[in-house]
Amino acid sequence: MAGRLASGSGQYLAHLLEWMPQVAPSARISLLLPVHAAMGEATPAALAAQWPNVTCVPVKLPRLPENLAKLWWEQVTAPRAARMCRADVYWVPYWAGPVWQPAPTVITIHDLIPRVLPAYRGSVMQRIYTRLVSWTARRATALLTVSEAAARDIVTHLHAPQPRVHVVHHGPNQEGASPPSAEDLARVKQRYELPDRFFLYLGGFDVRKNMQGVIGGYARYLALGGDAAVKLVLAGALPSADTAFFPDPRRLAQEMGCAAQVHCCGWVEEADKPALHALATAFVFPSLYEGFGMMVLEAMQAGAPVVTSAR
Repeated sequence: MAGRLASGSGQYLAHLLEWMPQVAPSARISLLLPVHAAMGEATPAALAAQWPNVTCVPVKLPRLPENLAKLWWEQVTAPRAARMCRADVYWVPYWAGPVWQPAPTVITIHDLIPRVLPAYRGSVMQRIYTRLVSWTARRATALLTVSEAAARDIVTHLHAPQPRVHVVHHGPNQEGASPPSAEDLARVKQRYELPDRFFLYLGGFDVRKNMQGVIGGYARYLALGGDAAVKLVLAGALPSADTAFFPDPRRLAQEMGCAAQVHCCGWVEEADKPALHALATAFVFPSLYEGFGMMVLEAMQAGAPVVTSAR
């Protein structure tokens, strides 16, 4: 296996490393870890303590610029290390399969955003990279994905053989967690300066998250006589610049005449999310495209009514 544990796909990998030894105790699981500090990984010793049933294999990565280091890891270093480990199956937990496959290869594709949405296709080099991983994905022994919608996209846009595409749904990130206590609710409300009643959006602010729809819908709610005591809370790290790709929600709220009703509470710690969802009058998530939409599942788990899209 290979992956970056701080990313979204890294969280997916972390949960599977916790559960796979329990459901497949006879399987030998080796986690390949780049030791180059620029990759931003935790130390092999710390990860070995976190997953005692997983063998952490440190692999030296040449000192290269970050993007080139990532590509070299995916195409050269990690596949070579998998061959040295005598792996029976090589699993890549995100969309980055190697050209040379050291064993039967399984790739998890969470979504096809760079293929489906023109705004996300990026620079010429990013488009070349997308074409590369699209081709290597078609050569994989099996493709895992997280929803029936993503599976349809993989067959339609990658032209992958349908029998090789397998849907394995996510579970919630905080499965088994106790409901937040009254003390938790009070602490989170104070920490993020939350109003007594509010609609909640939690997530990124890139264009597919549809801030225009979130804030526009709330402004229309107020215009049609909705209760102004129910504010709109936007949770997440705000864009560093106001661009077409990352529209600043504060500007949108100002233009739509509801800035006084909109509260941006900033980044939310993972441990605080259940209480934040539980406090919300409803969770609003009209995204234009998601591979799965983990935030919707987390809100439902916390008991928040959900308003979302069919995308």
